Amino acid sequence: MERTDDKIREYLKNNELNIEQVISDYSNYIRTIIHNSGFVLSKEDEEEIILDVYLALWNNTQRLDINKSMSNYIAGITKNLIMKKCKGKNQLENIEDYVEYLHVDQNIEIDFIESQKNQVIINELENMKKIDKDIFIYYYYEQRKVKDIAAILDISESKVKTKLFRIRKKLNKILKKEGMK
Repeated sequence: MERTDDKIREYLKNNELNIEQVISDYSNYIRTIIHNSGFVLSKEDEEEIILDVYLALWNNTQRLDINKSMSNYIAGITKNLIMKKCKGKNQLENIEDYVEYLHVDQNIEIDFIESQKNQVIINELENMKKIDKDIFIYYYYEQRKVKDIAAILDISESKVKTKLFRIRKKLNKILKKEGMK
């Protein structure tokens, strides 16, 4: 995404979302989020998620904050749709799906453990308060700085740091309980 200003207002014309421009600007961004999610999805699932992102934006145009970043909305919607699509899905249904992702020098057991850890974290994200979930996603998935997260959520930097500390502590406890730490 190379836009200097991706505020929602840039995509509205007469209070209607310019969906063609959104598709043009964000299709690759959505695909990147999907590919970086850690889940192996079929092309059909990817296309369904992409279309559902645009549908969600279109159906909620009136509820979008025109001063917020379009990329933030798209990232949040995409990640939520990925989680819904993959929730309860056995990630090792068909090992052939993983062949192209395996590297000769990697240990398959380590990859499996990491995917299990990711699934535990994703499941726990579903149970978090919205603000905690947003902070976690902004920090770990979007790799935003604490200062930026504080500005986006309109909270202090110390509150962001405290919440991140507590979230990490909670996730570590859960991973230990599951025997993954």
